[in-house]
Amino acid sequence: MGTSNPVKITVEAIVHAPVESVWHYWNEPKHITKWNTASEDWHTPFAENDLRVGGKFSSRMEAKDGSFGFDFGGVYDEVIINESIAYSMSDGRTVKISFISQDGNTKVVETFDAEETNAVEMQQAGWQAILDNFKKYAESDKEE
Repeated sequence: MGTSNPVKITVEAIVHAPVESVWHYWNEPKHITKWNTASEDWHTPFAENDLRVGGKFSSRMEAKDGSFGFDFGGVYDEVIINESIAYSMSDGRTVKISFISQDGNTKVVETFDAEETNAVEMQQAGWQAILDNFKKYAESDKEE
């Protein structure tokens, strides 16, 4: 698999919340730090987000025991409020996220270029776990 034609992976979820709320929870750093994790033993202690074309975002993802951590970020290529986001990561891989309003709910569809180190199934499971955690958070009662 070469980076010129990477495998595309798609994960999705139906969030039982209106698209405006889903958009807010997805993009506000104070919310990102609460949902951006694939498992209970990880957390995101820091997030910043300049949501505009050419703007950058970054999240620090760490194991709670301090054994491992990494920065995840990129630059926005497209931002259409309450509809879609596209960005490029530092390694050149791209991600597209669609927010589709459906009868008061929101279908979130995330398609990303696979990286070449880990198995496609592992990457899909990890991104789906984060999206599932986002769904749980966005549907819970919380302060804005």
